[in-house]
Amino acid sequence: MTALTEVELIHLEGKVERWIRFGREQSERILDRRRRVLAFAPVSLFAFARWASNDYGTAVSRIDIARAVRPGEPFSTLPHVTPGAELLLRVSGWPKVETVLAAIDQVEALDLEAEDACPDHWRHVHNRINAGQATRLYTRERHRAWLLRQRTAHEDRLDNACRNAGRRHLARHFCAPARSA
Repeated sequence: MTALTEVELIHLEGKVERWIRFGREQSERILDRRRRVLAFAPVSLFAFARWASNDYGTAVSRIDIARAVRPGEPFSTLPHVTPGAELLLRVSGWPKVETVLAAIDQVEALDLEAEDACPDHWRHVHNRINAGQATRLYTRERHRAWLLRQRTAHEDRLDNACRNAGRRHLARHFCAPARSA
């Protein structure tokens, strides 16, 4: 399994459209005039919108906000996403999709990239929309708390790594097997 999560996009005017609303792609591969594949690094967030119509109008209107997974992490399968991703938000139907797009615009109005917002915010938006409730606004204070939580978690991982490295060093020094002569 590759470390990157790939998303296949397509644009057939008036019939089928799959596009990325936000996300920091790692690479892009053009398949033909209408199709391309974007790849996302592990842990990065992206919004994947899908729309299709038939002779009677819109048949499908969906948006998913997902987190690209690391190799070995569990994931949900998602059409046109290989291997899959951790789903933070999944809605279908134009009124709900429109609400998600407004939530994305609201985050971007704070001069923040939507992919940098706390993943818990997108879970919150998903749950509130599906419960028929209004979502709470994402604020600079919430974003600052998210950044501090990330930094603290990173520092804890570094501390644990240093402690574990120190234990390994001591174990090698004090618990080395006796050498036979």
